[in-house]
Parts: sequence; structure tokens; C-alpha cells
Amino acid sequence: MFTIEQIEFAHSKIKSGAEFPKYIQEIKNIGVKAFETWVSDSHTEYFGESGFQTKSQPKYKDLTIADSSDKEKFIHYLKIHQQGEIDYFTFCKHCAETGIEKWLVILDKMTCTYYDKAENEILVEIVPTV
Repeated sequence: MFTIEQIEFAHSKIKSGAEFPKYIQEIKNIGVKAFETWVSDSHTEYFGESGFQTKSQPKYKDLTIADSSDKEKFIHYLKIHQQGEIDYFTFCKHCAETGIEKWLVILDKMTCTYYDKAENEILVEIVPTV
């Protein structure tokens, strides 16, 4: 099975959201089936074959997630992140500001779904292939 160290090494190669598809392909190749990232501190739970799970440590101090979501503003922030205009931490702050609590990536489907605090789907994206 994969390790957090392997995942973090793959992530260390990514400089912006524009490179996210390369990261996804790399972790898919090591056996990650899905992962869920929590915006509050960026800890991530990774899922593999046969119920295998592992979890990363928090990446920063807790951010406060807004109680209500602002889908349009979030989509704007997401697009500028994907174009490489803002870094990961800034994107996470924008997620918190617009009420995004977490995202779930399912690698077999190549989808990334963003959720608010009430578990409502705010946006489902298809992750581009490399």
C-alpha cells in the first residue's frame, strides 16, 4: 500500500493548481482510490484497496469555515487557483471564506466534489487527465 511520504513527495512537485491533474495521476499510480481534504487544517484522509486508509497531519492552524456558502465566489477563486494565480494556502483561505468545508476526490471517476458544512454538494468537477 501507499504511504503518506509517497503522497507528500508527489504533492511537493506541484507548484500551483494548474498542475493538480499531474498530482492526481501520480497518486492514482501508487494505489490511491480516493481522498478527502478538510479545509479547516488541510488534513487529508486517503483511501486505497481493501479498505486501506491513512491520514496526513494538519498543514496549518485551523481556518474558520463560513456558515453559508457562496458558490459563485468559490468558483471564481477555484478558477484563478487552477490557472496558477494563487497558491494552495490562499486557495484554502478562499474555500473557508466561501463556506467550503472539504473536497472529495474519487480517482476512478476522476471527480472532485466540494461540500459545505451541511454536506451539500456545492460543485462537482471532472479532473482533467494529463
